[in-house]
Parts: sequence; C-alpha cells; structure tokens
Amino acid sequence: MAGLQKTGFYRNAGEDVTSARCRKGFQFGFLVYLILSLQGCATMAQEEFEWRSFHGPDRTNKSTEKGLLKEWPEAGPEAAWTVSGLGEGYSSVSVAEGYLFTAGIIDKKTYVFAFDLDGKQIWKKPNGNSWETDLSWARTYTGSRSTPTYDNGVVYHLNDLGRLAAFDYKTGNEIWNMELREQFDAEIPEYGYCESVFIEGDRLYCSPAGKKGYIVCLDKNDGTTIWTNREVPGPVGFSSPVLFDHGGYRQIAGLSANSVYGVDSETGKMLWVVEFENSRSNNITDPIFQDGHVFASTGYGKGSMLIKLNVSGTDIIPETVWQTDLMDNQHGGVIFHEGYLYGSGQEERGWFCLDFMTGRQMWKASGKGSLTYADGMLYCLEERGIMTLVRASPEKYEAVSTFEVPRGGKGFHWAHPVVCGGMLYIRHMDKLFAYDIHGK
Repeated sequence: MAGLQKTGFYRNAGEDVTSARCRKGFQFGFLVYLILSLQGCATMAQEEFEWRSFHGPDRTNKSTEKGLLKEWPEAGPEAAWTVSGLGEGYSSVSVAEGYLFTAGIIDKKTYVFAFDLDGKQIWKKPNGNSWETDLSWARTYTGSRSTPTYDNGVVYHLNDLGRLAAFDYKTGNEIWNMELREQFDAEIPEYGYCESVFIEGDRLYCSPAGKKGYIVCLDKNDGTTIWTNREVPGPVGFSSPVLFDHGGYRQIAGLSANSVYGVDSETGKMLWVVEFENSRSNNITDPIFQDGHVFASTGYGKGSMLIKLNVSGTDIIPETVWQTDLMDNQHGGVIFHEGYLYGSGQEERGWFCLDFMTGRQMWKASGKGSLTYADGMLYCLEERGIMTLVRASPEKYEAVSTFEVPRGGKGFHWAHPVVCGGMLYIRHMDKLFAYDIHGK
C-alpha cells in the first residue's frame, strides 16, 4: 500500500493486479490528456493576447479579446506605465512572446526597441540611417514609420530608407539585412518607406517599388528573392499588404500611388488593377477584403471605393460597386465590423460609419485620427491626443468615455493605438503609454 501511495494511485482491498494496472493506466492517460489540453489552451491564450504585426496577425486591426472595460473612469483607465527615449516616430507596437516591439529615430539613426510587458527595455538595436526632408513645413513628419513584425522568434523591420533587417527577438542580434533600394533599383519615396512587412509561412512580402521589382516576395530566413512583380503601375504607395483567398488564388492586395491592385502570392502574377489616385499621389490606408470585395480609401479629397472581384475562369475582373467622397481616410486606418466601415476623413473631416455594400453614411461625428477595435468598442485616437471609447454600432455615434493622453512631444498623435492582453498602448513620438483596460 505504501508503494502505491508514493505514486499517487490506490488499490481497493481484494482488487486484482490487472484491474489496478488498468486503473493506473487510465489515470496516467487522463493526466497526459489533461496536460496536453492545458498546454493547447495556453498556446491559444498566448496567441489571442499577441499582436504580432501592424494591425494584428490578419491585418483587420481587430482584437479578439473579451472582458474589457466598457466604460472608463472620468480621468481615463489606469495608467500602468510609461517609457521614454523612443526618439521620433509614428511606428505603432507589436506584441509577442511577452515582448513589445517598436521603432524610433535618434540622432538621424533608426532603432528597433524591445520591452517586456512591464515597460522594461530589453534591447535597442540600430537599423540604418533615417529619412528626413528638406521641406521646412514637413519637418514634423520625420520619424520611423514601419511597425516591427514578429514571426517565429525573429523581429523584422523596414526602415524609412529601405533597409530591411531581421533581429533575434530575445537578444536583438541582427540575423540578416538587405538594402531594398539597391537590390531592386528603387528611389527614396517622397516620405520614406512606410509599410510594415507581412509574413506568411517562410515568405516575406514588401514593396520596394523599384525597376527590378515593385512588390516582391522574399525568403524570411535569409532575404533570398522568391519572385518579383514589375507590373504594378505608379510610384510607391505607403500602405501595407493584405492577404486573402479569392478566385482560386491566395492574393496580395495593396495600393501604389495611383492604383489598387492584386497579385498572386504564390507566383507574383498580376491579377487585377484599378486606377485610384488622390491629388497628392500618396495612398496610405491599407485595403480591406470582405466577401469578394476590396475596399480602398485615401485622403486629399479622393474618398472611398468598393471594388467587386468577379471571377471568370482563371481571370479576376474588377468592377467598381460604389465610390464616394466620404471618409477620405488619410492615414488613420479603416475597420470593417459586421457589415460596416469605421474610420475618419481628411477633407470630409470627421469620424464616419459607412455601409460596406452601399457606401451610405450611417453617422458622422467631429474629429480625425486613428483607431482600433476590441470587444464591441472602437478606440478612437484623435490626432491631437484625445482618446475616445465609442460603441461599434451603425445606429448612432455613441462616445462612452474619453481622456487626454499626457501632453509633450512634437507632432500629431499619428501612431495607431493597440489593444492587447488587456492593455491599451498609445505611442506618441518619444513615449509609449500603457493603460490597464481589464474588466473589473
């Protein structure tokens, strides 16, 4: 009996050895099953509370988290911590493996940063020289643009002059780098490179907009070129690529300076293209795919457009469903939720809700900025630093709570907010603010 007690199993008096062994085997098997199940749940929970790239793993900019505060105290949610020393930048944050990643410019050098979830800096590594303008009116535009992308233990970052680098996520040691402009014969974009690279499997997608490749697919392990596409029209756009399945293809959609386009992610083959250009030739907002349609929006008076991707054999034939001046989104992003679009306009200034299939305006409210979504709520960051919690409903604009981000630092609040792990992260130039929004 003592021996059985040491193993944690007991045998009733009179029970034969075979029965005891069966009972022991069953209990051991159940224990293994329980451990594996818990490990699976832990993995799922970890993935749920990660935000591995700009606008999240699927680029929808929608968190799957639940149980968050539906209303904030008058002064705003609890401020958990603040970090300083990030330099100039409009990079947002990515979150993975218990780390936060962002980028900034200090003394004309680009740096990638890693912090733990308590705001302690783990590493800071250079990623080349930074972009700057000679135009006095655009000096406040200086700053990192791209948000680091995490994948399988590696952090990838594209600096504003086209240097693409891969870093070990724990140490920050550089694994490989590539000068996209040299590799693909590209000019420096008017405002520097802004996109955040997308990774799927072993493939990394980005748009150097060069003569030897407008959009390219690289091996994420060493930067080797897998394919290039030189058919995309127009100068570089400033949006980030979006991937989706439609018409028998795994497609990549993006915006150049004067078009919306789609290519085959497997081969780089051009699938479709639609003219789409504003007065400044600088499309920035990421496209949105939903139910065989692609939505595009841009500022400087152009507005928004919905394109239907008709399938005819192996061909994709684009058809414009509607076009409107409303919600001409400059660079704050647009979110699709339950049949409706949410975002802000530039010349048609204000926060908007539009019907996805018709473009009809459901409501409009004053303001302009960037946003993210979580647990039925929109987190709307006005570009002058006012954060507002808004119900994601087409019925009416309903602002539930609001607070002002601490003042300081030059320039507008253009970095997109992030909700991850029950925390709201807001970047403004040199500082990163973390707020606890767990439901109590």
